[in-house]
Amino acid sequence: MKIGAITIGQAPRVDVTCDIMDIFGGKIELLQRGGLDGLTREEIEKFKPEGDDYVLVSRLTDGSSVTFAEKYILGNLQKGIDALEAAGVKLIMVFCTGSFPESLTSHVPMVFPCDILHKVVPLLTRTSHIAAVTPSPLQLEQNNQKWSGYVKECTSVAASPYGEWSDLEKAAEEISHMDDVDLVVLDCIGFTQKMKEMFAEKTGKTVVLPRTLLARVISEVTDV
Repeated sequence: MKIGAITIGQAPRVDVTCDIMDIFGGKIELLQRGGLDGLTREEIEKFKPEGDDYVLVSRLTDGSSVTFAEKYILGNLQKGIDALEAAGVKLIMVFCTGSFPESLTSHVPMVFPCDILHKVVPLLTRTSHIAAVTPSPLQLEQNNQKWSGYVKECTSVAASPYGEWSDLEKAAEEISHMDDVDLVVLDCIGFTQKMKEMFAEKTGKTVVLPRTLLARVISEVTDV
């Protein structure tokens, strides 16, 4: 079965697929497109977020990360979705946990991790107070607002999956002292299984990893 994946950064996202392809048991062919495909870093730097822009962080094919405003890539994302449809994919996974406007359309099912997270996370927290780790300090308030309709309280902490490991450990240490928090959401598709294991060990709390949660949901319809 052909499955599509659309990333807000540049495809292919080999850093994501290394954690999820085994979940599909070799039963899918994954085709990828990205909102920043074909663009240079100099061109992407013109997409700097300002004011009330919705802030996104993603990975380029050279392994570096970039921060940019969502509005600049919506057209390219739609072109990528259209290309995946034309290639015959049966559904499309979105490799980003952010929220997107309804202007993005697809003729095949398009699965957004945020939609899965917003349904599943409230079921997994007893206190309804979660910690959400987001890549950039520019996303902290944005992230708290995103979760406000689904849990009683969200405490967001900035630490990038594309940055230094020590920064991730500092974030885990900070969360470990949040007594009322009983669930940690690594709120970016860039967080890895290894990072999840570290956060679980250092915080002593349940940790949700979006990339594997997304893949396990999709595998339900490919497991035939």
